[in-house]
Formats: sequence, structure tokens, C-alpha cells
Amino acid sequence: MGTPTRRHELLTLTLACAGSFVAIMDATIVSVALPGIRATLGFSPSALTWVVNAYTLAFAGFLLLGGRCADVFGQRRMYLAGTVLFTVARLAGGFAGSPEVLLAARAVQGFGGALLMPVTLSLLTTTFTDPARRAKALGTWSAVGAIGAAAGPILGGVLMQWAGWRSVFFVTVPIGIAAVLAALAVLARGDRTAARPRLDSAGAVLATAGLVGVVYGVMRAAVAGWGSAEVLGALLSGVALLAIFLVHQGKWAREPVLPLDVFRLRAVSSGNFVMLLLGLGFFASPVLLSLYLQDVHGYTPLRAGLGYLPIGVAMFAGAKFAGAVSVRLGPRRAAVLYCLVGAAGFAALSALIGADRSYPVSVLVPGVVFGFGTAAAFTPITLAATTGVPAHRNGLAAGVLNTVRQTSSAIGLAVLTTISAGAAASWAAGHRDGADSPGALSHGYSVAFAVAAACVVLAAAAAAVLMPRVPGGSRRAPVAAAAPPGGPERPLRTGSSGTAPADRDGRR
Repeated sequence: MGTPTRRHELLTLTLACAGSFVAIMDATIVSVALPGIRATLGFSPSALTWVVNAYTLAFAGFLLLGGRCADVFGQRRMYLAGTVLFTVARLAGGFAGSPEVLLAARAVQGFGGALLMPVTLSLLTTTFTDPARRAKALGTWSAVGAIGAAAGPILGGVLMQWAGWRSVFFVTVPIGIAAVLAALAVLARGDRTAARPRLDSAGAVLATAGLVGVVYGVMRAAVAGWGSAEVLGALLSGVALLAIFLVHQGKWAREPVLPLDVFRLRAVSSGNFVMLLLGLGFFASPVLLSLYLQDVHGYTPLRAGLGYLPIGVAMFAGAKFAGAVSVRLGPRRAAVLYCLVGAAGFAALSALIGADRSYPVSVLVPGVVFGFGTAAAFTPITLAATTGVPAHRNGLAAGVLNTVRQTSSAIGLAVLTTISAGAAASWAAGHRDGADSPGALSHGYSVAFAVAAACVVLAAAAAAVLMPRVPGGSRRAPVAAAAPPGGPERPLRTGSSGTAPADRDGRR
């Protein structure tokens, strides 16, 4: 038996991983159920995609608000609120009898996920104060997220085949109920006597509306085209609202939802930038590979999901392995190393895929390489992006990082699918073939994966140039102590001998 502190850490890690697992898996498991949903509820082809988009928009738009709410209202309250909303909405979606009810449930579910996801990371950064144990916990959290992403299509395919589409919504309800009961017992209540900062309502509205506009425009671009009035209007409106939001945060808000001085920490600003570049290249890969296996090689959705399974296993291994290496090498060198491994896998995938290529050679081997490398890279990047942040802003740091991840996911998928379609059409025109022929499609996916490789190379370069050096790895990295809202922030000394305070760039 471990000490009470270790037991509490283990229980907190389990709660954080449970929340992350259901939120991430939901982004992939529902896609498999779309044909069954359309047949039962009578969705039109154009409306069917909103079963996915309603969740994605709400999730991306409210992540920043969710992170700030964790700081303002407390981790326990927001974990419970997010999990309850998410679970009830899943239940409502499973019982939905009309398209309107299902879409409303999906939007509420996305909002619940946005409240839940930042607090899962915030719980780890405040609970695990020892840098080595924090790195290990973040590795486990990332690994469970990788399992959720990989398990979605597989579990969804099995459930669709044996139990119907409604079971796809019901499957995580028991996890949600168990998580709520465990959180009530494990997570400590906040100090109700402490002064609580006000929530910047105007800033929250501006940020949410701006993010929704940008993400909506990016998602619609793949259908309507980047030059359409609908897409340009959404993108320009979103960018304008985000610009006003930044001015509001810097000049007008008394207690901003996003205090801009958090980006003065070099580790935070550089970690988020590296995450953006990595996300642009990585997050589209499950969808692109699934489409490649189905469009070019004629796989069923379930078989395509099983084809991604070894890559998911490699992602889990990479995320678990990354914690120890991040401590030994430091977040910067570990991020560079893993991004380069991931880029090599994407480059090999781009070079080897083709209509006449076998799965083991063209997908399995390079997929395992990029899966291991990119999943491992998330741990040191996350470690950097949450280093030196005071405890009362941990939710904010988690919300910012998750917002960057989700936004880069939407942008990367839209851009890479557009590049793939354009490259396929260009190849078909030059070879007097159809744009949906195996040769044209293979060429399109090859070009898309080459661009993905370039994005991950840029992430490695940005990590090497921008992320701060941490002497002696991350063992002696500062852990920010809790401070009252608006009060002074002070670094805690760690280790037996202590360390010198870090400057605002995160350097010693």
C-alpha cells in the first residue's frame, strides 16, 4: 500500500484520464455511426455532418472559458459540472427521436466536454508537484488520450455491427456516472472563504464567438471552398472578434478571462506555438489514413479502424515512454527528438503509399513510427506549456493549450483534405484519369502526408529555437505555488537543495 498522498495522486490521475478518454474518444466514435443515424432519424446529407460539427464547434469554442472557470469556480465543481453535462447529453443523444434533439444534445455535450477537458490537465499540474512524477502523469494522460482516439473507430464499428448506433452514445455513460461518484469522494472542496475573482463575461463571449467563427469557417471550407462568401464571412468575423477580444483582455477587462501576461512565460508561449504546428500535421492523420484505406484499398470502416489499431498502440507506447525521457533530456530536447521521429514517419508514409502497395509496407511500419514520435512529443510540449504557471492559473494554461490543440486539429484537417483533393485532381488531369481513381487518390494522400511531415519538421525547429533550456532536464524545473487571485506569484523551491527562481522567460 502506498502512502495516502500517493493514493490520492493515483485516484486523481484516474479521474483526469477518465475525463480525457471520454472527451477525446467522442470525437471519433460517432463518425462511424453516421449512416445508421441518417437511416433512423431521417437526416439530410448536408445536415448529417452537424452530428459531428455541433460537438466540435461547442467543444472548441468553450475550451478557453472552461479553463478559466476551473480557476474561478474550482476544479472539483468544474469536473463535476463538465462530467454531468457530458454524460446527460450522451444519454439524451442515445434516446433522441429527431434530428433537432440529437443536434441539441451534441452541442450540450461539446460544452460539457469543454468544461471537463481543461480541468483534467489542471488537476495533474496542481496535484503532481514533483517534476519527475508530473512528467510521468502527463505521459499517462497523453497515452490514455491516444487510446481514446484510436479506440473510437474500432469500438464504434463493433457497436454499430452488434448493437446499433444508439449504443455508441450509451457506451460511455457508465464511465461518466462512476467518474462523478469518484470525484465527489476524491476531489477536495475549494476554500469558500477565499476571495473569488469575477468571470469576465464580455471576454468569454468574444472569445467563444471568435473561436466558433474561425472553426466553423475552416470546417465549411472543405465543402463550400475557401473562397466562398460563407467561409470568408465566418473566418473574417471570427478573426475580428478575436482581435477585439485581445484588445479587451489587454486594455479594458479588470479580471480578464485570458490574462495576456501568461504568455510572458517563454515556456508557455513557445509550448503553445509548437503544439499548434504539431497539431496541424498530426491530428488529420487518423481521418486521412482511414479514407486512404477505404477509398484506395476498399477497406470497410471497421477494417480501416482495425488497420489504425497498431498505430494507436504505438501512440500509447510513445506517450508512456515520453515522461522519463522528458525528465532526462528536458522538454526542449525531448520535443525536438520526438517531432523529428514523427516527421520521419510521415515522410515515409508519403513516399510508400500507393494503390499497388501492401498494408504492412506502406502503412503499418511508417504509421508506427509517426504514431510513436508524435504521441511522445505531446508530453514534453504539455510539460513546457504548463511550467511556471501559478496554481490559480493552471486551468487557464490548460484551457489555452487545449484550445490550441482543438483549433489546430480543425485547421489541419480542413487544409490537408483540401490539399489532398487538389493534388488528386491535378494528377488525374495530367494522366487523363478520374479524380476518384486509385492512382489519383493515392497521389493526393501522398502529398497531404508530405505536408504533414513538413508541419512536424517546423514544430521540431520551433521547439529547438523557441523553447527554453532547462538545466539538468526538468527535475529542477520550478513549480508555481498557489497564490490568491490577483496576489503575488512565487516559485516553490524543489528538490533537497532548492533551485533559483526562474525569470519570466522560464530561464535560470
